[in-house]
Amino acid sequence: MPELPEVETVRRGLAPAMEGAVIELAEVNRPDLRWPLPERMAERLTGARVERLRRRSKYILADLDTGETLLIHLGMSGRMLVSGEVLGGFHHDHPAPQKHDHVVLHMAGGARVTFNDARRFGAMDLVRTDREAAHWLLAGLGPEPFGNGFHEDYLIARLKGRATPIKTALLDQRIVAGLGNIYVSEVLHRAGLDPRRKAGRIAAVRTAGLVPLIREVLAEAIEAGGSSLRDHRRPDGELGYFQHIFRVYDREGDPCLKEGCTGTIQRIVQSGRSSYFCASCQR
Repeated sequence: MPELPEVETVRRGLAPAMEGAVIELAEVNRPDLRWPLPERMAERLTGARVERLRRRSKYILADLDTGETLLIHLGMSGRMLVSGEVLGGFHHDHPAPQKHDHVVLHMAGGARVTFNDARRFGAMDLVRTDREAAHWLLAGLGPEPFGNGFHEDYLIARLKGRATPIKTALLDQRIVAGLGNIYVSEVLHRAGLDPRRKAGRIAAVRTAGLVPLIREVLAEAIEAGGSSLRDHRRPDGELGYFQHIFRVYDREGDPCLKEGCTGTIQRIVQSGRSSYFCASCQR
């Protein structure tokens, strides 16, 4: 599942083609993805101007001048592909239509934005912009890692007394939005914290230290274009490369890369997900 850096990379790739542009024609080629698509979706999108493109957690939000917001969730295999002329950007000829091109947006100026999803685990919806926060996919989300609401005192307070493992707590979207399995594993390695440690038993100073590390890891991953695992691609079709500098994720049996550590990366399963860590330097 794409995590915050992958979704932010896609948002940035879409912005030159979509922000400020009119959707001259919207094609909706099926009635549903993971869930049913909104009624009259093609009609409601056609002629609308994209005022702003944002990200909330793992969702892309396109604010329209009609007072509605297009919500996009990539799911496990969804891809947003840009082709044609993009002002000040790249040019890729329009590819031939593919079987799994479920939604196609023909933008004024010649760009085309295609949502392709072979397994249909992605989702799209239209919601009134002024009611966005109450949408069932967004309601209850915690603060953004780069936002002012996510800070040391906040995280200490949210984790205080929790008996859940620290890895599970950081994956809880109600505590902090956008974090996923890959980047939590990387953060905990840099913090020297065992993913099995009870969140509420970690000293406040160490909990506070997670905030800058979360931002550091996410910023590095965004700069690298995300991690191209399985289906993820950037909108221009290129691959991200953060996976080439993983310190623990997917490195079971490899030596720990922390300076001075002689340990080996281990893999365990927590809540059905793989956790990678070094038992020698993560305590």
